[in-house]
Amino acid sequence: MIVTIWRHGTAEEGVNDRLRKLTSTGRDDVEFGCRQFGHACKLKNIAPLTTILHSPWVRTTQTADIIATAFSAAQITPESALRPGSPLSAVDALLSVLAADSAVQHAVLVSHQPLVSQLVDHWLGDAGKVPSLPPGGLVTLSFDAAVPACATLLFWSFPPAYEASV
Repeated sequence: MIVTIWRHGTAEEGVNDRLRKLTSTGRDDVEFGCRQFGHACKLKNIAPLTTILHSPWVRTTQTADIIATAFSAAQITPESALRPGSPLSAVDALLSVLAADSAVQHAVLVSHQPLVSQLVDHWLGDAGKVPSLPPGGLVTLSFDAAVPACATLLFWSFPPAYEASV
């Protein structure tokens, strides 16, 4: 199974963190990132998106909606395990459910810092192998099993260029 961890785009400032919306730059970055991501997946012969799961907060919902527009065949669902402060074990459990579903070939998880970078380090079993994800940044991993330290890095990509790096 392929999993892409995608940090929400740049968001506006706000008192209520849950309600912060993407800025126009954040929206533009994610839209461009979708095009670059799709191109990188084709070049690397990576399965197309089948599933998009996201934190229910506004900026992650907006980011997931942009991704869903670009990859219309993927099903989109809010997921409480992707909210800020969620334990890694909750996302591990979510990954186990995804891995058991044969219809899920490539899932995108849209969430927040520090969770997104913690997940990358946790699943690679190698802290710092990928730089900390900036707003709009993404990392694509391949899993043989849905357990910690069992992923292989396929590529990572950050705005503004979204050039795939390994």
